[in-house]
Amino acid sequence: MNVSDIIRTVPNGCEVDLLVSPRSNRTGPEGVDEWRKMLIFRVKAPPLEGRANKEVVSLMNDITGFKCEVIRGMTSRQKTVFVRGDPKMVAERLESKE
Repeated sequence: MNVSDIIRTVPNGCEVDLLVSPRSNRTGPEGVDEWRKMLIFRVKAPPLEGRANKEVVSLMNDITGFKCEVIRGMTSRQKTVFVRGDPKMVAERLESKE
């Protein structure tokens, strides 16, 4: 399964489902969970006071080059991130960082 398989096109951009692992020793995409159809994403920040969410948004902004925001799963490890950009470009950039 590729990253492009888990990206949904929506008006003005796309949505990416993430399975976030906070308090990791490294950051960034770590592959695709084929069973859940989610991108595995590691962050160093703890899941306290929204720090992990802020790091997810910051890293997604850096990787994709587009403005991103968490739209679902603010208090869960399973999150949906909205990316304001071309879905094909988002998929290519996320796959290159895997």
